[in-house]
Amino acid sequence: MVRIVLADDQELVRTGFRMILRAEADFEVVGEAADGEEAVAQVARLRPDVVLMDIRMPRVDGLAATRRILEQPARTRVLILTTFDQDEYVFEALRAGASGFLLKTVPADQLVAGVREVAAGEALLAPAITRRLIERFVSGFGREPAPPPGYDELTAREREVLQLVARGMSNAEIADALVVERSTVKTHVAALLSKLGVRDRVGVVVLAYESGLAGSGT
Repeated sequence: MVRIVLADDQELVRTGFRMILRAEADFEVVGEAADGEEAVAQVARLRPDVVLMDIRMPRVDGLAATRRILEQPARTRVLILTTFDQDEYVFEALRAGASGFLLKTVPADQLVAGVREVAAGEALLAPAITRRLIERFVSGFGREPAPPPGYDELTAREREVLQLVARGMSNAEIADALVVERSTVKTHVAALLSKLGVRDRVGVVVLAYESGLAGSGT
Protein backbone atom coordinates (compact mmCIF):
# COMPACT_ATOMS: atom_id res chain seq x y z
CA MET A 1 0.00 0.00 0.00
CA VAL A 2 1.33 3.45 -0.99
CA ARG A 3 0.63 5.99 1.76
CA ILE A 4 0.20 9.55 0.50
CA VAL A 5 -0.05 13.04 2.00
CA LEU A 6 -1.53 15.87 -0.09
CA ALA A 7 -0.11 19.35 0.52
CA ASP A 8 -1.86 22.21 -1.29
CA ASP A 9 -3.49 25.36 0.01
CA GLN A 10 -6.44 24.98 -2.38
CA GLU A 11 -9.07 22.62 -0.98
CA LEU A 12 -10.56 21.96 -4.41
CA VAL A 13 -7.17 20.81 -5.71
CA ARG A 14 -6.73 18.45 -2.77
CA THR A 15 -10.25 17.11 -3.25
CA GLY A 16 -9.63 16.38 -6.92
CA PHE A 17 -6.35 14.59 -6.26
CA ARG A 18 -7.87 12.67 -3.34
CA MET A 19 -10.69 11.35 -5.51
CA ILE A 20 -8.26 10.23 -8.23
CA LEU A 21 -5.82 8.57 -5.86
CA ARG A 22 -8.38 6.85 -3.65
CA ALA A 23 -9.75 5.09 -6.72
CA GLU A 24 -6.55 3.04 -6.81
CA ALA A 25 -6.62 -0.12 -4.69
CA ASP A 26 -2.96 0.22 -3.70
CA PHE A 27 -3.15 3.91 -2.70
CA GLU A 28 -4.18 5.39 0.65
CA VAL A 29 -4.42 9.14 1.25
CA VAL A 30 -3.48 9.28 4.91
CA GLY A 31 -3.29 13.02 5.41
CA GLU A 32 -3.75 16.50 3.94
CA ALA A 33 -2.09 19.85 4.58
CA ALA A 34 -3.01 23.40 3.60
CA ASP A 35 0.48 24.84 4.15
CA GLY A 36 4.10 23.74 4.40
CA GLU A 37 4.21 23.81 8.19
CA GLU A 38 1.29 21.41 8.38
CA ALA A 39 2.85 19.21 5.68
CA VAL A 40 6.05 18.81 7.69
CA ALA A 41 4.05 17.91 10.79
CA GLN A 42 1.91 15.40 8.87
CA VAL A 43 4.99 13.65 7.49
CA ALA A 44 6.61 13.45 10.93
CA ARG A 45 3.45 11.93 12.39
CA LEU A 46 2.22 9.71 9.54
CA ARG A 47 5.49 8.77 7.75
CA PRO A 48 3.91 8.50 4.29
CA ASP A 49 5.66 7.06 1.26
CA VAL A 50 4.95 10.08 -0.96
CA VAL A 51 4.00 13.72 -0.46
CA LEU A 52 2.34 15.59 -3.31
CA MET A 53 3.70 19.07 -2.61
CA ASP A 54 2.45 22.39 -3.92
CA ILE A 55 5.09 25.11 -4.10
CA ARG A 56 3.27 28.33 -3.21
CA MET A 57 1.61 27.91 0.16
CA PRO A 58 1.17 30.19 3.19
CA ARG A 59 3.34 30.19 6.33
CA VAL A 60 5.95 27.76 4.98
CA ASP A 61 6.21 27.28 1.22
CA GLY A 62 6.73 23.97 -0.55
CA LEU A 63 10.47 24.51 -1.00
CA ALA A 64 11.19 24.98 2.69
CA ALA A 65 8.80 22.16 3.56
CA THR A 66 10.56 19.83 1.12
CA ARG A 67 13.95 20.57 2.69
CA ARG A 68 12.62 19.95 6.19
CA ILE A 69 10.83 16.74 5.20
CA LEU A 70 13.91 15.29 3.55
CA GLU A 71 15.96 16.03 6.66
CA GLN A 72 13.69 13.69 8.63
CA PRO A 73 14.72 10.04 9.14
CA ALA A 74 11.56 8.76 7.41
CA ARG A 75 12.13 7.77 3.79
CA THR A 76 9.33 9.92 2.44
CA ARG A 77 9.69 11.04 -1.16
CA VAL A 78 8.43 14.40 -2.39
CA LEU A 79 6.69 14.89 -5.73
CA ILE A 80 6.33 18.56 -6.63
CA LEU A 81 3.13 19.81 -8.26
CA THR A 82 3.73 22.88 -10.38
CA THR A 83 2.39 25.21 -13.04
CA PHE A 84 4.24 26.49 -16.07
CA ASP A 85 5.14 29.81 -14.42
CA GLN A 86 7.21 28.30 -11.60
CA ASP A 87 10.43 27.19 -13.32
CA GLU A 88 12.79 28.69 -10.74
CA TYR A 89 10.87 27.11 -7.89
CA VAL A 90 10.95 23.70 -9.57
CA PHE A 91 14.70 23.85 -9.99
CA GLU A 92 15.19 24.81 -6.35
CA ALA A 93 12.86 21.99 -5.27
CA LEU A 94 14.93 19.48 -7.22
CA ARG A 95 18.10 20.86 -5.63
CA ALA A 96 16.42 20.39 -2.27
CA GLY A 97 16.02 16.69 -3.01
CA ALA A 98 12.53 16.33 -4.48
CA SER A 99 12.09 13.16 -6.51
CA GLY A 100 10.50 14.96 -9.43
CA PHE A 101 7.64 17.12 -10.55
CA LEU A 102 4.35 17.06 -12.41
CA LEU A 103 2.12 19.75 -13.82
CA LYS A 104 -1.07 20.35 -11.84
CA THR A 105 -2.98 19.91 -15.09
CA VAL A 106 -1.64 16.38 -15.63
CA PRO A 107 -4.26 13.78 -16.67
CA ALA A 108 -5.45 11.43 -13.93
CA ASP A 109 -3.67 8.38 -15.33
CA GLN A 110 -0.34 10.23 -15.45
CA LEU A 111 -0.79 11.44 -11.87
CA VAL A 112 -1.40 7.87 -10.71
CA ALA A 113 1.56 6.56 -12.71
CA GLY A 114 3.78 9.33 -11.37
CA VAL A 115 2.95 8.64 -7.74
CA ARG A 116 3.49 4.93 -8.27
CA GLU A 117 6.85 5.55 -9.97
CA VAL A 118 8.14 7.84 -7.22
CA ALA A 119 6.92 5.45 -4.51
CA ALA A 120 8.95 2.72 -6.21
CA GLY A 121 12.11 4.79 -5.80
CA GLU A 122 12.31 6.25 -9.29
CA ALA A 123 12.60 9.90 -10.27
CA LEU A 124 9.94 11.68 -12.27
CA LEU A 125 10.60 14.59 -14.59
CA ALA A 126 8.03 16.27 -16.83
CA PRO A 127 9.87 16.65 -20.15
CA ALA A 128 8.06 19.85 -21.16
CA ILE A 129 9.29 21.71 -18.07
CA THR A 130 12.68 20.03 -18.12
CA ARG A 131 13.38 21.38 -21.60
CA ARG A 132 12.39 24.87 -20.49
CA LEU A 133 14.65 24.61 -17.47
CA ILE A 134 17.56 23.57 -19.67
CA GLU A 135 17.07 26.48 -22.06
CA ARG A 136 16.73 28.96 -19.23
CA PHE A 137 19.60 27.85 -17.02
CA VAL A 138 22.10 26.94 -19.73
CA SER A 139 21.56 30.25 -21.50
CA GLY A 140 22.21 32.04 -18.22
CA PHE A 141 25.62 30.50 -17.60
CA GLY A 142 27.52 32.62 -20.12
CA ARG A 143 30.59 30.42 -19.80
CA GLU A 144 32.05 27.17 -21.03
CA PRO A 145 30.77 24.00 -19.35
CA ALA A 146 32.77 22.89 -16.32
CA PRO A 147 32.55 19.08 -16.14
CA PRO A 148 31.84 17.83 -12.60
CA PRO A 149 34.00 15.28 -10.75
CA GLY A 150 33.61 11.87 -12.33
CA TYR A 151 32.63 13.17 -15.75
CA ASP A 152 35.96 12.16 -17.29
CA GLU A 153 35.23 8.56 -16.27
CA LEU A 154 32.08 8.41 -18.38
CA THR A 155 32.16 6.52 -21.65
CA ALA A 156 30.96 8.17 -24.85
CA ARG A 157 27.68 6.27 -24.61
CA GLU A 158 27.20 7.25 -20.96
CA ARG A 159 27.67 10.90 -21.94
CA GLU A 160 24.95 10.46 -24.56
CA VAL A 161 22.68 8.99 -21.92
CA LEU A 162 23.47 11.87 -19.57
CA GLN A 163 22.31 14.36 -22.19
CA LEU A 164 19.05 12.47 -22.69
CA VAL A 165 18.41 12.08 -18.95
CA ALA A 166 19.02 15.82 -18.59
CA ARG A 167 16.21 16.43 -21.07
CA GLY A 168 13.81 14.57 -18.82
CA MET A 169 13.56 11.47 -20.99
CA SER A 170 12.52 8.16 -19.45
CA ASN A 171 14.52 4.94 -19.85
CA ALA A 172 12.03 3.77 -22.47
CA GLU A 173 12.39 6.99 -24.46
CA ILE A 174 16.17 6.83 -24.24
CA ALA A 175 16.13 3.21 -25.39
CA ASP A 176 14.05 4.21 -28.43
CA ALA A 177 16.32 7.16 -29.21
CA LEU A 178 19.51 5.10 -29.02
CA VAL A 179 17.95 1.92 -30.44
CA VAL A 180 19.02 -0.24 -27.50
CA GLU A 181 17.27 -2.38 -24.90
CA ARG A 182 15.78 -0.73 -21.80
CA SER A 183 17.98 -2.94 -19.64
CA THR A 184 21.02 -1.45 -21.36
CA VAL A 185 19.82 2.07 -20.59
CA LYS A 186 19.21 1.09 -16.98
CA THR A 187 22.82 -0.12 -16.76
CA HIS A 188 24.10 3.15 -18.23
CA VAL A 189 22.01 5.22 -15.82
CA ALA A 190 23.32 3.20 -12.87
CA ALA A 191 26.86 3.88 -14.08
CA LEU A 192 26.08 7.61 -14.27
CA LEU A 193 24.82 7.69 -10.69
CA SER A 194 27.88 5.84 -9.44
CA LYS A 195 30.52 7.78 -11.37
CA LEU A 196 28.96 11.21 -10.78
CA GLY A 197 28.16 10.51 -7.14
CA VAL A 198 24.45 11.36 -7.26
CA ARG A 199 21.55 9.41 -5.74
CA ASP A 200 19.03 9.40 -8.59
CA ARG A 201 18.34 10.70 -12.09
CA VAL A 202 17.03 13.98 -10.68
CA GLY A 203 20.52 14.46 -9.27
CA VAL A 204 21.91 13.88 -12.77
CA VAL A 205 19.65 16.62 -14.17
CA VAL A 206 20.55 19.10 -11.45
CA LEU A 207 24.26 18.36 -11.88
CA ALA A 208 23.92 18.83 -15.63
CA TYR A 209 22.31 22.23 -15.13
CA GLU A 210 24.78 23.45 -12.53
CA SER A 211 27.85 22.33 -14.50
CA GLY A 212 26.55 23.80 -17.73
CA LEU A 213 26.47 20.40 -19.43
CA ALA A 214 22.72 20.18 -20.03
CA GLY A 215 22.07 20.72 -23.67
CA SER A 216 25.72 21.46 -24.36
CA GLY A 217 26.39 18.31 -26.35
CA THR A 218 29.72 17.93 -24.52
